[in-house]
Amino acid sequence: MELRAILVDDEQLARDELGYLLGQVGGVDVIGHAGNGVEALATIGRLQPDLVFLDVQMPGLTGFEVARRMLDSGPPSQIIFVTAYDQRAIEAFEVNAVDYLLKPVDPARLEVALQRARRRISFDRMDEGGGPSAGLPAVSNDQLEKIVQLVADRQSRRDRLAIKVGERFMLVRSEEIVYASLVEDTITIVTDQHAGTCNYRTLDELQARLDPDVFRRVHRSHLVNINKIKEIVPWFSRNYILRMKDGKSTEIPVSRAQTRRLKDDLKL
Repeated sequence: MELRAILVDDEQLARDELGYLLGQVGGVDVIGHAGNGVEALATIGRLQPDLVFLDVQMPGLTGFEVARRMLDSGPPSQIIFVTAYDQRAIEAFEVNAVDYLLKPVDPARLEVALQRARRRISFDRMDEGGGPSAGLPAVSNDQLEKIVQLVADRQSRRDRLAIKVGERFMLVRSEEIVYASLVEDTITIVTDQHAGTCNYRTLDELQARLDPDVFRRVHRSHLVNINKIKEIVPWFSRNYILRMKDGKSTEIPVSRAQTRRLKDDLKL
């Protein structure tokens, strides 16, 4: 049974990579793409796919909000969430009749998800009433709300973040982050071993997901892990330069507005 699928992700690279993997697995006809939640709802309504690969973290409408609206509008297409959340948070999906793929998508795990989707769709089509099979209950709004709450509880202080390094997505632990910098509307996250970009639009948004006792906004363009400061160098006008513990010993300026706060934090 060939499945008609739509890929929803605000990252073109992520959609392309997933589309390539689906082509390798076979049996899936990708009939549409969407880069945000509003576009996704319009595309799903127009094309009525069997299956939607739905990114969780998107600007505007999140994947969960798209899923809720799909349920409200009638019998939905089957949903496979695609997410960068860590395993402990994502376990919430296992007890529901939706599946998930963790970025970067593993081809073997993708095949398992497709097998589950095919079984669900087959049961749905066999049901004379057109509704979901009793053996595979559909996900209700209440169940989705529980998923949202479970993930939201962890989202506020996520243990891992997804960064794009070259053509791949990598998961890094928040404590591994040395600093993050905003350059020309792109946020670069640097760890001891890697440097890559992330999906967050602003440093404020990124900082809100990190431990406030560890990460400090020392400049409008720089967010640092205070545990990864190697040296504090006095600079002109009683300001400071932070020399970080990454491989390049990167120097991060401290703005005048943040100098006093940093001195208080570090007891300088």
